[in-house]
Amino acid sequence: MLHLQAATSPRWLAQVDAHLDQILIDHAHCEKKAAGTALNLIFHYVEDRELCREMTEIVQEELEHFHLVLDLLERRGIQFRRIKPSQYGRKLNDLVRKQEPERAVDRLLVAGLIEARSCERFHTLAAHIEDAELAEFYRSLFESEARHHTVYTRLAGHFATEKEVNRRLQELYEAEATIIASGETQPRMHS
Repeated sequence: MLHLQAATSPRWLAQVDAHLDQILIDHAHCEKKAAGTALNLIFHYVEDRELCREMTEIVQEELEHFHLVLDLLERRGIQFRRIKPSQYGRKLNDLVRKQEPERAVDRLLVAGLIEARSCERFHTLAAHIEDAELAEFYRSLFESEARHHTVYTRLAGHFATEKEVNRRLQELYEAEATIIASGETQPRMHS
């Protein structure tokens, strides 16, 4: 379903083991950014009624996840704070074409790719972490992230043919694999 071209590396799992607090803080920021992405799509494509409805649901769900992560941080005595984000999202967004309707296609597909990677990371965390509460928490988020990926990918079809969407999605999958494989030194959800 997700069709990611690169699996999570042992390097990232070592970052999780050494800096779980930073991964959790970054996760909260990621949920907040995901809500913002969906809200921005509503503003830019207000004429597309289905897109606006779907994005409204995603905004609400992402903000709910944001609150869940904040609650988790509080229970663990981890202070939510500003941290330097990973370059993952920026690098993917740099690939977005500038002219419409290609821009709409790319914005939706990039958002879907980020959701797919989050889904893969949550699945990996649930299997890797020995902490039962965290493992269950990440299992509980898996389905919604997979659904968000599907929604974004489907909505890209409002702006291009299925063949064009699939071709561009394949190009972006390949680019995403290169970006995620390069990794980052700071432990982040997408490092």
